[in-house]
Amino acid sequence: MSGLIGLIELDATGLLCPLPVLKLQKMIKSIKEKERIKLITDDPAAVVDVPHFCNEQGHHLIEISDQNGCALFLIERGKN
Repeated sequence: MSGLIGLIELDATGLLCPLPVLKLQKMIKSIKEKERIKLITDDPAAVVDVPHFCNEQGHHLIEISDQNGCALFLIERGKN
């Protein structure tokens, strides 16, 4: 089927700042524009770091939610 947008899950639980963002940065470089990554992390600093990273790099933070003590971020790759 054409038109499907990919979703990749990145589990960064147990990793502390700056590792979740560094892993996100590495993975986002390997996907195409409009593809999405679901980042799962229990790092308390991620609620500040991930939105800042997305804003600075031109990616779209679609959603932030909490599930069982972990933050879930849905990020769509921008044009960068």
